[in-house]
Amino acid sequence: MVRRLGRTSLGCLFLLLLLVSGAYFGYEFLDAYYRYYTLRDAMTQEARFAADRSDAMVRLRMRAKADSLGVPDEAVFRVRRNRSGVAIWTTYTEVVRLPIGEKRLRFEPIVQREF
Repeated sequence: MVRRLGRTSLGCLFLLLLLVSGAYFGYEFLDAYYRYYTLRDAMTQEARFAADRSDAMVRLRMRAKADSLGVPDEAVFRVRRNRSGVAIWTTYTEVVRLPIGEKRLRFEPIVQREF
């Protein structure tokens, strides 16, 4: 029986390095999507109470929420009302830095609510 010392350790270290780097760069993507879903949830909440608030108040509250989440300043909130309900939407881009470059993620959350 021949023993090869170090072979298993090197394979284990390589796998560990691969998992750690995947988790590190995957966190950036998860963080961007977490902000998107949290912002969309806040937009749903604002749409629910939009009948009692002015458009300016809705935009102000949404900007405050976006700032607290760290959403880029390019996210300009728009509000459209008609007789049957309200729509709130925005568009913004998040940049995720990777070792081979950067990936731009474009988010376009929109919420519509009937009165």
